[in-house]
Amino acid sequence: MRQRSVIPGFGLALGTTVLYLGAIVLLPLCALILRASDVGVEQFWTILSAPRTLSAIRVTVTMALAATLFNAVYGLLLAWVLARYEFPGKRVLDALVDVPFALPTAVAGLALTALFAKNGWFGAPLDSIGVSVSYTPLGIAIAMAFTSVPFVVRTVQPVIEDLGTDVEEASRSLGASDWQILRKVIFPSIFPAFLAGCSLAFARCLGEFGAVIFIAGNQPMKTEIVALLAFIRLEEYNYGAAAAIATVMLAMAFVMLIVTNIIQAWHLRYLGRGD
Repeated sequence: MRQRSVIPGFGLALGTTVLYLGAIVLLPLCALILRASDVGVEQFWTILSAPRTLSAIRVTVTMALAATLFNAVYGLLLAWVLARYEFPGKRVLDALVDVPFALPTAVAGLALTALFAKNGWFGAPLDSIGVSVSYTPLGIAIAMAFTSVPFVVRTVQPVIEDLGTDVEEASRSLGASDWQILRKVIFPSIFPAFLAGCSLAFARCLGEFGAVIFIAGNQPMKTEIVALLAFIRLEEYNYGAAAAIATVMLAMAFVMLIVTNIIQAWHLRYLGRGD
């Protein structure tokens, strides 16, 4: 006798999923790609090879990488602290991790600009030692890191909590050092989740707009990001150029996700051979 499922039947569930995926995700992406294809290959290349476009891509990608590297370290440490230690104020700290999700990005950008301005709480001490944040690429990286750090923490934290301390204690009883336990026991177990969190953080950094435009200063060839350049082209009614620039961002995100999935699949096969 066929066992009944609690959730709706396969046909209904699959149909609803495909309808949502097609209407909300695939349809806008297809419209974007079709609009970009209307400009032609030569014009498409002219738009992308323009110095202003190349500069915006360079600033966006380099600052997104910098923010992701920072979040990879800080997010992992924060997830470890929240998963393994008990201390006063832990619930408050755990709740604060989700603030970038709930806070409108424009509000975050305004707050960061005020804090890191030359007369701000953080900006004044930094300016006294010759470090400028607001209206510089460093400010872009900080805004990107602020909005994307929850992806790393919330992806890695449950895995660390499920890992428990039994494996560490067993490894320590066999004579393994703390560094060996971290490198050979803990990190391989959390690596797929860690890589997924970093990938999501990087994708968020690539597409971040509201938090960046306030602190970046939006100077062409210096602090202008790709998302802002696409918005400017829309305001100029140059829809073909905006679609072309947005298509490049979409392609970068897809390539990054594909590479991440390949690395995760290889890692899982590697662990399987090790077992």
